Amino acid sequence: MAYRLHREGVPTLSWTLVFGLIIALMSSFFYSKFPYVTYAAIFLVLIVLGLVLQFFRNPVRKTVLNENAIISPADGKVVVVEKTEEPEFLKTGCIKISVFMSPFDVHVNRYPVSGSITYFQYHPGKFLAAWEPKSSSDNERTTICIKAAKGDVLFRQIAGALARRIVWYCNVGDLAIQGNEMGFIKFGSRVDVFLPLSCRVCVKPGDRITGGITTLAFFE
Repeated sequence: MAYRLHREGVPTLSWTLVFGLIIALMSSFFYSKFPYVTYAAIFLVLIVLGLVLQFFRNPVRKTVLNENAIISPADGKVVVVEKTEEPEFLKTGCIKISVFMSPFDVHVNRYPVSGSITYFQYHPGKFLAAWEPKSSSDNERTTICIKAAKGDVLFRQIAGALARRIVWYCNVGDLAIQGNEMGFIKFGSRVDVFLPLSCRVCVKPGDRITGGITTLAFFE
């Protein structure tokens, strides 16, 4: 699979390279008689660079468009599949599927369906651990609703204890294309997806899923 560096990682990578170069030069200057210090500094810088490249990787994926399917908007682990009420916009009973994204997962967020964006709202909030139930309502988050051909699908980007920046690339009235990028969350985080009660769910808690590829459910 081909990988690219996500655009959100360019500033971080640039600063890492600058500071890494400074550290290497300083260690070489101040510890010229102890070259192993410089080698250790360079080794640590390379490790940090590797972590940055790993975290901000953006795999090239081909989504097979299917108006009957709701695909995962994120990589990670399914932690919740339940019937619940969506109080913010849909204000009706829904099936909620929650996906936890660890710091080692790809953190690109993608549109689960194609359609028109009918609602968007950013909510400042807390930074509880992403797996905590209250994180869905108390944490910093965005809420996006897409009016698809077969029904409304609402999903949330939710910040976690480490995730301190949510990025989105959408506005009300925009056309969402299934599988296309809609945002990015830095470090561990969570995405909740709310589906009509009539949908047939294809995943269960504990499943590992892939954004833009794995089908979460089908419209019925």
